[in-house]
Amino acid sequence: MISQPRSGGFARIENHLARFPIPLVMSLTAEILSTIPGNPLAGLDHADRLWQQLREGVAPPPQVLYKSSQTAAIPADSAVGMAVDVVVLGGTLGIVLATALAQGGARVALVERGRLQGRDQDWNISRSELAVLVDRGLLTADELASAIGSEFNPVRIAFAGGPDRWVRDVLNLGVSPARLIAILRAKFLAAGGLLLENTQFETLTIHPDRAIVQARAIKIATPGAGGAGGGAAFGDWIAQDEPIVLTARLVLDAMGHQSPIVRQTRGTTRPDGVCLVVGTCASGYPHNDTADLIATTTGIDNQRQYFWEAFPAGTSRTTYLFCYGDAHPSRPSLREVFDDYFQLLPAYQGLESLAGLTFQRALFGVFPAFRNSPLQPPVDRLLFIGDSSGLQSPLSFGGFGALLRHLDRLLTGIETALKTDQLNLSALAALLPYQPNLSVTWLFQQAMRVGVNQQLPPDRINRLLDAVFGEMAAAGDQVLRPFLQDVVQFPALSLTLARVAIAHPLLVAQLIPQLGLPSLVGWMRHYLALGLYHMGDRWAWQTDEPQRSAWRYGSGNDWHG
Repeated sequence: MISQPRSGGFARIENHLARFPIPLVMSLTAEILSTIPGNPLAGLDHADRLWQQLREGVAPPPQVLYKSSQTAAIPADSAVGMAVDVVVLGGTLGIVLATALAQGGARVALVERGRLQGRDQDWNISRSELAVLVDRGLLTADELASAIGSEFNPVRIAFAGGPDRWVRDVLNLGVSPARLIAILRAKFLAAGGLLLENTQFETLTIHPDRAIVQARAIKIATPGAGGAGGGAAFGDWIAQDEPIVLTARLVLDAMGHQSPIVRQTRGTTRPDGVCLVVGTCASGYPHNDTADLIATTTGIDNQRQYFWEAFPAGTSRTTYLFCYGDAHPSRPSLREVFDDYFQLLPAYQGLESLAGLTFQRALFGVFPAFRNSPLQPPVDRLLFIGDSSGLQSPLSFGGFGALLRHLDRLLTGIETALKTDQLNLSALAALLPYQPNLSVTWLFQQAMRVGVNQQLPPDRINRLLDAVFGEMAAAGDQVLRPFLQDVVQFPALSLTLARVAIAHPLLVAQLIPQLGLPSLVGWMRHYLALGLYHMGDRWAWQTDEPQRSAWRYGSGNDWHG
């Protein structure tokens, strides 16, 4: 929805936040997080306030996106006014596309609210998924190797009451975001890119001929060095609160789930699913040479089923606890999930207590997912990328792997759109088409969560997942490995469904009332579409490139191990 700014509502939000409960007695979560540098406890409380707003629907959508019928005025280049080909909003994932486009000859400006630097916590990924960075010329093989902080094998899949299953070379690398982004930052500047750090995005206005981005310098930036190709990191000569105006042919929104443009586009629609994630990175674990892709140690309790992930991170170990749900007001806060995390962590990692651990970082987040994904741009000259686009499945709570999977396709499409001046809504929407291999996973997420008023046996989800993963493992790597990398393919899915139905008919019968007939009927539509896309990809050699690409990626046939 695109409209003029609205006033009012802020007093209601402030009153609501004033009622947010603050514990009177320090919990174990507060005690541990208060010892970690960077004040993560304040960040946790802020995230919980946003999560509470989302559950209770008290925050009106922001109004930052506008349309104008007037021709845009193009500013002369200066520290506070620039005309470029592409503006990328959000640097953590946006730097990947920004660098590639700049190296291809486009004039690109990258707007980042803080300093463009990656977090300390690794991104876990498979080696095959990183190949596109070298293939596209973004990194050399040596540069990529320098960004890989850790490598480990094998990785485990385990559900309470079932056997451990091990797989190799899946999410077994830890990529350092700090190192990767530092390399790309330097390459972006060397290619002539314009980097605006410590710059707050304010509005985007779409004109018939250009897009205008208005932003503001939110504090004096650390001076940035220019690149050999004439690029510059602006900030050291822009005064605090200085307004900045950028005009561009195309705007890429890489600001993530909380992008104000995304929130305005989705309006008051609540997410269809939510993943709550908490975790820490700590040293002192007795064993740190393997990883858990997904594991459980408990059953359903208090309307939630908890899952674990664990990865080595140098001499430290990262452990995550997460659960799936929806945005119902009764869902737990992140602090409550953290309380459970610290209570369950010793048993999960075979510790007598937490006393031997040194906690270095706290990790937490609320990751919403919408059935209406990927998110189509509502106006010309705008494209959503990364977490903003919803290109990852509702099972995933990280956009790095999804971005890399679609990187070659997106770059080819964006470069073609710029070259041919096909920047209207319908042309750009073709880069974010319906993808049945993502839509079919909604039923899987629903099977891994408990409805607010639903009563299930404590072991129901564990038994189901143990059976499904057991059948996938028995069918071989060609079935199991794509699914573990967030890719669903029609032959593998069909084989798994058949094997589970034959070997575990009672579980399948119990699943039908758990999910509900409407959900199953709706899922069949996506399952059949997945089959049609699979056949379309096999017969697509005479079809134009956008349709071939839609079939290939929509069927999951782009996966290559």
